[in-house]
Amino acid sequence: MNTTTATTATPQPAAPADCESDLQIAGDILAVQHLLQPAREHPVTVAEFAGLARDLAGDRAAWEHLVRYDATTRWYHRLRTGPGYEVWLLSWVPGQGSGPHGHGASSGILTVLDGELTEHTARGTLALGAGAQRVFAPGYAHEVVNDTLDGAVSLHVYFPGLTEMPMHSCSPAHPRTVPA
Repeated sequence: MNTTTATTATPQPAAPADCESDLQIAGDILAVQHLLQPAREHPVTVAEFAGLARDLAGDRAAWEHLVRYDATTRWYHRLRTGPGYEVWLLSWVPGQGSGPHGHGASSGILTVLDGELTEHTARGTLALGAGAQRVFAPGYAHEVVNDTLDGAVSLHVYFPGLTEMPMHSCSPAHPRTVPA
């Protein structure tokens, strides 16, 4: 005997009219593990760049010995370059921050390797622990700070490679309005 079960789809709420990106429409790709792609030798998609960052994060022997902590400035080291992208390793002592900034024409992926960092954006504040990843597109502005009492290490993938990092005069978390 052959039987079939009919199902009805549950209506989904309509997407908000003020959507700003594909990620807001589709959701956070990093939260959907089955959509994440393994890293290729030459990544070309957001998922592949996220895979590259995860693979590098998982290979502590490739980066741990390079980390330095500098009390006067954030320490950074270019870990890898490839066709159209670059990977940077950064360390953060307690209290160090990036200052509010953008990334010019570059998209990127920020991955916390050790410790915890706080990201401030116009949408709010987010604590990022080890393993957390943030994906951003050109025009994205944020400020990243080590608000803890311990050091932190992060990995940054930029595509195309970072050619400018415009600094903003006020925190994206607390935009200021100039009176007319």
